Amino acid sequence: MAIIVCGHKNPDCDSITAAIAVADLLSKRGMEAVAAAQGPCTPDAKFVLDKFGLAAPAIETDATGKDIALVDTSDLSQTLDNLDKGKVLFVVDHHKLGDVTTPNPLEMWVWPVGCTGTIIKAMYEFYGIEIPKGIAGALLCAILNDTVLFKSPTCTDADKKAVEGLAKIAGVADFKALGMEMLKIKGSVDGIPAKDLMYRDFKDFNMGGKKVGIGQVEVLDLTLLDKVKPALLEEVKSSKADGRHTVMLLLTDIMKEGSEILVVSEDASLVEKAFNGKVANNSMWVDGCMSRKKQVVPPMEKAFA
Repeated sequence: MAIIVCGHKNPDCDSITAAIAVADLLSKRGMEAVAAAQGPCTPDAKFVLDKFGLAAPAIETDATGKDIALVDTSDLSQTLDNLDKGKVLFVVDHHKLGDVTTPNPLEMWVWPVGCTGTIIKAMYEFYGIEIPKGIAGALLCAILNDTVLFKSPTCTDADKKAVEGLAKIAGVADFKALGMEMLKIKGSVDGIPAKDLMYRDFKDFNMGGKKVGIGQVEVLDLTLLDKVKPALLEEVKSSKADGRHTVMLLLTDIMKEGSEILVVSEDASLVEKAFNGKVANNSMWVDGCMSRKKQVVPPMEKAFA
């Protein structure tokens, strides 16, 4: 039985490329493995796959009766449905350790770096397996994507070193230009429905027993969202009505390096406490806020504790 290698719900570039790379690595270690995703590719992920000649993973949402390798998450709320009816054999992730548990020993690679792709490069090296050119290019883009061209506070020296090495393998002479091209596609909002933008990069978290949803839209210039912002707020309100205590949507300006956060909550004072600011008209600006993982989730969890 093939191992299903799959990332989180609403898969992003890192989740998609990590599934492809880990499936390749496991296969070359003598295990049958296939890449999967819990949804379609985002525009930037599709750009990366097309750029480096890789096929999109098959869609998979149920773990029942399957062997599983989790990538880019270890949070139960983000994994395949019925994970307890499958068997988790591997976890490769760069987030905080989540609440996935297993009755069996497993192989875990969980590092405090900016991207799962950085870990996967080290895994190829650890096992002495050559990284295919196309996969190297995809991992390169995933790191540039997750670290926002090294602007994110999640970025580490290990990420920068991995990018340099992967660029050589992939034959990419100007990785900054490639990264900027990718981020322009990622930040394109023309013709995209507000609901699609809302859930493009959206995750649910359990904070003090409360369900909190946090999404993020990254653009090169926040003015690009001016026309769609009212509709985005309506989507935040709709998401809140779907059983969540709080919903936040980060509208991140890559060039200004900060985020406007749209907020709908049963108790907005918790959000104000987390960021030492004021929510006015369901909105607040947080200067320097680029990373949901490092700058939003931890203070929110502390506020809800």
